Amino acid sequence: MSHMHFPSKGSMCLLWCMVVGYKYYHYYYYIASNFFLIMAVLPLLLPACFLDSMATLGLAAYGYGIRYEFGIFNQKICGGWQLEEADDWLRYGNPWEKARPEYMIPVHFYGRIQHDHDGVKWVDTQVVLALPYDTPVPGYRNNTVNTMRLWSARAPNEFNLKDFNVGGYIQAVLDRNLAENISRVLYPNDNFFEGKELRLKQEYFVVAATLQDIIRRFKSSKFGSRDPVRTSFDAFPDKVAIQLNDTHPSLTIPELMRVLVDIEKLDWDKAASSGSTWPTSASWAPTRSTAWPGSTPRSSRPPCKYPAPRRRVNSPEICLLGFLGQQKEIHFATEDTCPWINMAHVDIVGSHVVNGVARIHSKIYYYKWRHSLLLLLFKDFYEFEPHKFQNKTNGITPRRWLVLCNPGLAEIIAERIGEDYISDLDQLKKLLAFVEDEGFIRDIAKVKQENKLKFSAYLEKEYKVKINPNSLFDIQVKRIHEYKRQLLNCLHIITFYNRIKKEPNKHFVPRTIMIGGKAAPGYHMAKMIIKLITSIGDIVNNDPVIGDRLKVIFLENYRVSLAEKVVPAADLSEQISTAGTEASGTGNMKFMLNGALTIGTMDGANVEMAEEAGEENFFIFGMRVEDVDELDRKGYCAKDYYDHIPELKQAIDQMSSGFFSPKQPDLFKDIVNMLMYHDRFKVFADYEAYIKCQEKVSALYKNTKEWTKKVIKNIATSGKFSSDRTIAQYAREIWGVEPTRQKIPAPDDPRE
Repeated sequence: MSHMHFPSKGSMCLLWCMVVGYKYYHYYYYIASNFFLIMAVLPLLLPACFLDSMATLGLAAYGYGIRYEFGIFNQKICGGWQLEEADDWLRYGNPWEKARPEYMIPVHFYGRIQHDHDGVKWVDTQVVLALPYDTPVPGYRNNTVNTMRLWSARAPNEFNLKDFNVGGYIQAVLDRNLAENISRVLYPNDNFFEGKELRLKQEYFVVAATLQDIIRRFKSSKFGSRDPVRTSFDAFPDKVAIQLNDTHPSLTIPELMRVLVDIEKLDWDKAASSGSTWPTSASWAPTRSTAWPGSTPRSSRPPCKYPAPRRRVNSPEICLLGFLGQQKEIHFATEDTCPWINMAHVDIVGSHVVNGVARIHSKIYYYKWRHSLLLLLFKDFYEFEPHKFQNKTNGITPRRWLVLCNPGLAEIIAERIGEDYISDLDQLKKLLAFVEDEGFIRDIAKVKQENKLKFSAYLEKEYKVKINPNSLFDIQVKRIHEYKRQLLNCLHIITFYNRIKKEPNKHFVPRTIMIGGKAAPGYHMAKMIIKLITSIGDIVNNDPVIGDRLKVIFLENYRVSLAEKVVPAADLSEQISTAGTEASGTGNMKFMLNGALTIGTMDGANVEMAEEAGEENFFIFGMRVEDVDELDRKGYCAKDYYDHIPELKQAIDQMSSGFFSPKQPDLFKDIVNMLMYHDRFKVFADYEAYIKCQEKVSALYKNTKEWTKKVIKNIATSGKFSSDRTIAQYAREIWGVEPTRQKIPAPDDPRE
């Protein structure tokens, strides 16, 4: 494909494409931004951190997303089962946003392609209006305020009077509702065709509206208005950067080509060289790569042309990329009876740079190929254009995830090293000089205990359970998924429970184990995992022999406001995914910054975190990526571990026999069957190492002083994981602009 230029220093637009839910943004920002950014579904907190950092670093950015009427569901636990309730977060309005109807944009669906002497036209379409709502995003003490623009779907104003006049009032209203369903709910259930179609419409809706808005801004600038007859797009790749996050916004690439060729009348090569897109892979694992069935009715898709070297392809079903000088072809679509269009491949071909979000993650995708078909195909892309592939490890904003949520810790840090670390987190390294300082050790331990007491009171009020605030707070909070391995945590809980029952008079370090997260509504196994956690808790928490030595709590409806309470109170952070499956993780960074020690595998950002703090200050266990590869080669047999590890066998037998579900003995047979015969994430292979590592955790926790020293070392070395560093790398190495911490003079008060 034609080379796309890096943007020059100066004004530019960043489109961080993700079909994003807006639910928590009005809670999330207490500080300020100016680039373009369209955002995707789950990683809400990551773009929130990035928006904050872009404003703080003085980068002109706009954020774009969908203004969902209903956010991700509210989770209720009833009888141990997850129930989903609508999250009507806009019920009382949002005081931070402002509707901008003057910038409303039409987005087209369905219809047909018509060729005439003027070129290609898209006719007989269904029009949905995209109504923008703007929210200010301020930077930290620099008088910079950027804008986040979220699109709401509206039906055209023309009410279907024909239907109404002949008594078709209901149909007229239904037609309006169908149009506005696009921005109704985050995460439509895509187990059925209607859900898949709605999700595709959402992805196209946010892409089409945003690209129109970006091009409108460019045309109105001095760079796009040099030609009085027709807009010149010569400066477009230098002044506009479009960042695609994950594969949800992949339609940006064909849609931009469509607009430039069919509407702006650029020739194909000129349009291809005018694009400026960069995809970021949050995870291109098979579970997250977007692939659309080629059998999707053509009426459901916008007219689509994929950029390819010196060749224009109009049919997605037969779209192949043949690299010049290469014998092999790399496919956009699979060749079977129902072809699937692989949007990750569209991203890679149509973009200037591709980056992963943790060093190990990027390494797996681009260098160390594993069994995944997607990764094997990415290898072909890497071999052809290795210069495209980079890494940008994720980060978190310290303004939110330290200063705001943990003011006690932020204050005692500021007393030692000043307040400048808030916008330059690398300054935390100065704390290494205080590792042996008795006063600082006491202060850190005191703040942690105060946070634990506050959270204990919250749990007693909300969950009606009294916990021991002196116990080790062992936390695993993230979405419920097999690869996150909440089941490994469950096996440790059962093993710990069995050990206490076996030796009730032995001293055990008390633990309060808390697990939180939401399961996708259509994900049966994830919902079963939640039921297992709550069922284990029912047995453990009501056993008088156990007492307060072990408590198990499922944190219902885990969300940002709850995370602000959980993270400062945690002693131990569980990051235990199978090596090679976690893209990066940002929860692990929040816990590290707030003084929790990490137990985890060498996966995602854990690798770099352990490097920064020193592995001796982490609790690392289990297989590395190469060990997982070797086990795949040999063949993983869960029964071998079951037969040779007595405590593992006992735990599985208890689950299988109904020990934790006496009224339904077969309740957890599906989980047991999966673990024994269909476990892609090799829980049993890491069980023994995990249990031994947990014993090391308990042994260290007995020594408060040594534990706190490791906490200080973790806090002091967490500076690398600031989103300010991440965004500065994006700006310098991909977008071609220079971040600045210069404070812009405040405008004069018009009242004076």
